[in-house]
Amino acid sequence: MSEAPALETFQTRDALSDAAAGALADALRAALAHDGRASLIVTGGSSPGPVYDRLADADLGWDRVTVTLSDDRFVPETSDLSNARLVRERLLQHEASAARFVPLVHGGATPDADAAAAEPEVEALAPFAAVLLGVGEDGHIASLFPGAPGVAEALDPVGPRGVVGVPEARLAPFVPRISLTARLLFRTSLVVVLITGEAKRALVERVRAEPAYDPPVAAVLRQSLAPVRVLWAP
Repeated sequence: MSEAPALETFQTRDALSDAAAGALADALRAALAHDGRASLIVTGGSSPGPVYDRLADADLGWDRVTVTLSDDRFVPETSDLSNARLVRERLLQHEASAARFVPLVHGGATPDADAAAAEPEVEALAPFAAVLLGVGEDGHIASLFPGAPGVAEALDPVGPRGVVGVPEARLAPFVPRISLTARLLFRTSLVVVLITGEAKRALVERVRAEPAYDPPVAAVLRQSLAPVRVLWAP
């Protein structure tokens, strides 16, 4: 177990978004230079939108980049709840419109069925250039919620599954989800954790201070498989 990384603090959310977009763009450029292709895992929520607006204008050879999601709600892509919709509308624009997108929702009968369908395609993209994650005020990452059935296995980097169905979300909106697990999330050159507000800062600081405190985000902050940057603004 490694020591959790320190918070990188920014005075404004604009500055936070600039830093996050810059970190992701740099990681993509490095992967493209090394491998000729690159893959990026992104997330949903309200904070990443401005990051995507900035990243979409980055000049980096998007036609050789594949984008997928850390998690999504088991809803049609036309739904306002869809993370895929957010990514298409905010990230896959301008320069980034040339990127390939791999969704997690495939129109199957259940979240488990779609997770099984998505797993081989997502796993083929690893190792990833970068992974962008948010954190819930309960400490969840992706759609891996504290206390949920199977969450310990999903947070194990050598667990059996890379993508899982989540039949019940622990926070609103209470719809089923599909989520990547630690087995894939940590196969990357960089994890960027994006947080805003005092409550989430306090949660991350508690993870740093109390080894026994282990919400799902602790698995990200304490692992040693991939470097982590934690970016915060009020």
